[in-house]
Amino acid sequence: MTIPPAAQTIGLLILSNVFMTFAWYGHLKNLSNRAWYVAAFASWGIALFEYMLQVPANRIGHTTLSLGQLKILQEVIALSVFVPFSLLYMKETLSWNYLYAALCIAGAVFFIFRG
Repeated sequence: MTIPPAAQTIGLLILSNVFMTFAWYGHLKNLSNRAWYVAAFASWGIALFEYMLQVPANRIGHTTLSLGQLKILQEVIALSVFVPFSLLYMKETLSWNYLYAALCIAGAVFFIFRG
C-alpha cells in the first residue's frame, strides 16, 4: 500500500511541528530559571529533529502541492499543534482569539487551494 504524497507530507509536518513547538516554547516552562543560551542550545537540539522531518515533508509535498499550498498547510498544522500544546502543556487559557486566528487561516486555505 502506497501512502499518497499529500498524506505523507501532512504526517511529517505534524511530527515536525510538534518538535518545533517544543523547541520554540517548551523552554518557557522547563528552562525559565536557566540562562537564555542554555535554552537556545536545547532548542537547537530539538530543532534538528524538526528539520529531519520538515525537509523531507516539503520535498515530498512539493511533488503535488505548490509552494504557497505547502506554506498554508504548514500554518494550519502549526496552529493545530500549538493550540493543544498551549492549553494542555503550558496551561494557558483558551480565548476567542484562537477561533479568530483559525478563521483567518481557514480563509487563507480557501484562497490558496481554490482552482
